[in-house]
Amino acid sequence: MGKVAGRSVALLAGTWLVQLLCTFGTGGAEITCRGCPAPGKPPPRGFFFVPAGPGRGEEAKRFPAAAGKGTSPAAPSPGKPTGPPARSASPARSAGPGLPRAPPRGAAPRGGRRSRSPAERGQQPAGAAPEPPPGRATRFGLEELKLSSSTFALTGDSAHNQAMVHWSGHNSSVILILTKLYDYNLGSITESSLWRSTDYGTTYEKLNEKVGLKTILSYLYVCPTNKRKIMLLTDPEIESCLLISSDEGATYQKYRLNFYIQSLLFHPKQEDWILAYSLDQKLYSSIEFGRRWQLLQEGVAPNRFYWSVMGSSKEPDLVHLEAKTVDGHAQYITCRMQNCTEATRSKPFPSYIDPDSLIVQDDYVFVQLTSGGRPHYYVSYRRSAFAQMKLPKYSLPKDMHVISTDENQVFAAVQEWNQNDTYNLYISDTRGVYFTLALENVKSSRGLEGNVMIDLYEVAGIKGMFLANKKIDNQVKTFITYNKGRDWRLLQAPDTDLRGNPVRCLLPYCSLHLHLKVSENPYTSGNIASRETAPSIIVASGNIGTELSDNDISMFVSSDAGNTWRQIFEEEYSVLYLDQGGVLVAMKHTSLPIRHLWLSFDEGRSWSKYSFTSTPLFVDGVLGEPGEETLIMTVFGHFSHRSEWQLVKVDYKSIFDRRCAEEDYRPWQLHSQGEACIMGAKRIYRKRKSEKKCMQGKYAGAMASEPCVCTEADFDCDYGYERHTNGQCLPAFWYNPSSLSKDCSFGQSYLNSTGYRKVVSNNCTDGVREQYTAKPQQCPGKAPHGLRIITSDGKLTAEQGHNVTLMVQLEEGDVQRMIIQVDFGDGIAVSYANLSSTEDGIKHVYQNVGIFRVTVQVENSLGLDSAVLYLHVTCPLEHVHLSLPFVTTKNKEVNATAVLWPSQVGTLTYIWWFGNNTEPLVTLEGSITFTFSVEGMNTITVQVSAGNTILQDTKTIAVYERFQSLRLSFSPNLDEHNPDIPEWRRDVSRVIKRALVEATSISSKHVLVAVLPGLPTSAELFILPYQEAMGENKRPAEDLDQISEILIHKLNQNLVQFELKPGVRVLVHAAHLSAVPLVDLTPSHSGSAMLMLLSVVFVGLAGFVIYKFKRKIPGINVYAQMQNEKDQEMVSPVSQRESMPNVPQSELMSPEQLVDEKLDTRPIGSISIAAETQSTKEIPTYVNV
Repeated sequence: MGKVAGRSVALLAGTWLVQLLCTFGTGGAEITCRGCPAPGKPPPRGFFFVPAGPGRGEEAKRFPAAAGKGTSPAAPSPGKPTGPPARSASPARSAGPGLPRAPPRGAAPRGGRRSRSPAERGQQPAGAAPEPPPGRATRFGLEELKLSSSTFALTGDSAHNQAMVHWSGHNSSVILILTKLYDYNLGSITESSLWRSTDYGTTYEKLNEKVGLKTILSYLYVCPTNKRKIMLLTDPEIESCLLISSDEGATYQKYRLNFYIQSLLFHPKQEDWILAYSLDQKLYSSIEFGRRWQLLQEGVAPNRFYWSVMGSSKEPDLVHLEAKTVDGHAQYITCRMQNCTEATRSKPFPSYIDPDSLIVQDDYVFVQLTSGGRPHYYVSYRRSAFAQMKLPKYSLPKDMHVISTDENQVFAAVQEWNQNDTYNLYISDTRGVYFTLALENVKSSRGLEGNVMIDLYEVAGIKGMFLANKKIDNQVKTFITYNKGRDWRLLQAPDTDLRGNPVRCLLPYCSLHLHLKVSENPYTSGNIASRETAPSIIVASGNIGTELSDNDISMFVSSDAGNTWRQIFEEEYSVLYLDQGGVLVAMKHTSLPIRHLWLSFDEGRSWSKYSFTSTPLFVDGVLGEPGEETLIMTVFGHFSHRSEWQLVKVDYKSIFDRRCAEEDYRPWQLHSQGEACIMGAKRIYRKRKSEKKCMQGKYAGAMASEPCVCTEADFDCDYGYERHTNGQCLPAFWYNPSSLSKDCSFGQSYLNSTGYRKVVSNNCTDGVREQYTAKPQQCPGKAPHGLRIITSDGKLTAEQGHNVTLMVQLEEGDVQRMIIQVDFGDGIAVSYANLSSTEDGIKHVYQNVGIFRVTVQVENSLGLDSAVLYLHVTCPLEHVHLSLPFVTTKNKEVNATAVLWPSQVGTLTYIWWFGNNTEPLVTLEGSITFTFSVEGMNTITVQVSAGNTILQDTKTIAVYERFQSLRLSFSPNLDEHNPDIPEWRRDVSRVIKRALVEATSISSKHVLVAVLPGLPTSAELFILPYQEAMGENKRPAEDLDQISEILIHKLNQNLVQFELKPGVRVLVHAAHLSAVPLVDLTPSHSGSAMLMLLSVVFVGLAGFVIYKFKRKIPGINVYAQMQNEKDQEMVSPVSQRESMPNVPQSELMSPEQLVDEKLDTRPIGSISIAAETQSTKEIPTYVNV
């Protein structure tokens, strides 16, 4: 893709917990119903849940990269009512999911394998113990317990196949459910129902009458900063409206819209501020929670608009967006939400950017610019000037995804030039400029929508802890790090299996491997889960062996942050965290109806079986109560595929005896294989004792945190350095440590790297910190070296009359004490006192086209350096016209000239095709000569390449061994109606030819007429040989003479005439003989021209005598292959060589004529071809039409 992608987290920030029990692989935000029929039957049903609004997820995240064009900052919506909306948006920024079709009910679980738990097989381990050692088997209780629950049916919605759910939480008992019938044949929503509960889901009220019985709702939004504010979107095919509620959906007000909403983006702080993106790529803003809208900007790129980040942008109403210019370029723009005019817009990046590349995230802004076929990535930290992101010199990235910008550091996945299905992980310095390698060859895959999925998972609640699947020799293995990628190790497999049998698995040959996929749908469960409020507990599916496998998948849990693992199920389960992780709830992935679930109070060591409903239920999804305690859960499903939606409310409060007291907790220290210092600190958390069944309530976080003494393990390699097998960071072969920064000036100081840099967010103190930290050092005076001058966009072309920005770059030298001289090559030069004054570029406007030699010289007291840039200045090529004769003699040279408008364009390349030749002739001149050796009609095509534009024109020329021509004149009334444009000349030529054929009965194949430019109106008549049938010889010269006699006779008798328009008849005459070139008698000619005219008349008279002496037909010019070398080479009565320099400008076509001319002239491509010469100024005698 080659685009910078925004951060894609696994789950949206909300005030509630979502866990869905559905067939894996569903797209969008639908849930597969277990009771739905097989394909071919009625469409499946699905639940999807409405979050509190865009923001960062509370869940641990696996980072799916953006789909093709990057991630979305906005909440997707249904858009047009032609179908469910496609989820092109990233869950990280969405305010609601899309609605692609779900698989049918009855689909098998992932992997197509179903196994049974020990309880189902009748294998019940011994009773539970308070703190069993890791080697003990997981225990399952025999006794079936019952949970407190109630069931409510959404009566009348049995046909509805989609639903959206919102639970306010935060001491609110309100739940909203929007159910819809989506017709897959019509591609639209045909029915909807809105339900509301005020008692945590025990009962629901249908609100269709309050929103309008005929109103069809398509989407539901919730304000992220005020959960009481609800927004409903109607189906725009029926009516385009918003229904707004300020009392948690109890009452609504309807507001009409004049545009179709595709996505919404709520402000992170201001509850009434919203951005809306329409289907026609317009961005609207509202400061009244959607009651009134104002157009902000047109031509905005999809999903490329962002609110300003609080703390980084001073104005909370500032909007960052990527917009298209009138010429189709992408540009980064910032403006105020209520005042986004051309005068108030800012353009923080100095040039155009690649389409769909703008990312605004936390303190960072990312853009991409491709030049020379390579993508270049730029970053702005805290809205400072953009700097190019520095990866190792030869990484040569093909694709990049920004994974995380937490804790003032950028975590990025980069696909390098030699990678196909893997990415390398890089981590940056604070400014996001200098990147070092964290892990190579991390596995990637493609999501359902083609988006890149990186197998990386950030564990919630523990800073710097990640899990990643790395590809080694075509095997995928799971690694873990506790220090943000500084060190990685394999996972130790459990000591025993589920039954207590020992597991023989020795590192590094065998280890535990985990599936790290979090569902692309933010509301369906994935393979792995952790919680901020339960930092030590990780639940994931995986296998034990030499590599990660999709077969024999089991469930594993770690209660000590990934140090040790236990197997808890031999099949896949969805696991929910209740009561801050004090209780784990497991529900089986199955296509069969169920009525039981499993609860564990001791971090998965033992499980008890509970029934949550008396009748088995096809489970479609589970929604946990928002907030900190999460003690109420709603299970969504059906008793059969034809039954109503069943909502089972499960209350877990009854399973707790009391609230926990201080004595119910024990301390637990975070560690990595016994090492207590993690990210430079020792952290102690408190855990509830496993034998206590008390309710924890609010999460208190870490009990204590103590900084550690710095060691070498707290430092990573600095930019340009690589870690060797002995653990030392040494310079890479391409990096020169002695190279100073160009910002280093004599008398100042710079930080001289030791080859190490402290891991960002590491809290260690003292120790080796001083030894490994970069030291300030005085900047020595240096002569300028490595000077370069380039254009800001990296191109070697500029447009006449437009600004071109030149950038001066210097590898090293004292930039504050330099004199910079720039000569633009057009007679203008400038000087600067220091390099810093040119940081924004040197702007210049060229008034003429051509190739200009731009030179720059930098000098200080220690030396000087210079650089040269050859800049091609062009202007747009608008038209190309190919000029050549209508008829020529076989084996005689023909001159073809490409006439351009405007005539001065810049560097050009000409590509010529002749006849049926498949190989073109490429020249740098606009005029060539060519010889045709075959008689008949031949074509010549010329293409002219100017910059990124190619125009072409094609003409046909008749080639014969012998032919004759005659100049025609007309009665003066024709001049009154002659606009002297090519189209008129072509039409009148056809009329004259028809009049000649009608008057003489000569075959039209023998006659060709061409009206010539200029006044008085004249034309050239060509008498051509013609082969009537196959095998018959062409007419001999005597026949041409006979045809000529007939034509002259009719013309002299005024028998050739035509009607130009009613009442206007035009006579056609044979002009007097002109055996020599005609001379243009315009006032601009000098006396020498008049002398030439007399000579021409004399030669003409002599020629006339000769013709009489030879008894030729008067007025006829004869052309043959064996003509004397002094005869003309072209059909025109004026020699090409003699006439070209003397053609007045008035005879050339004006711009208006060129625009009106319906020639075969069209752009056929957009390629760049370098040339070093301009077009020729030679112009033919007349323009052929």
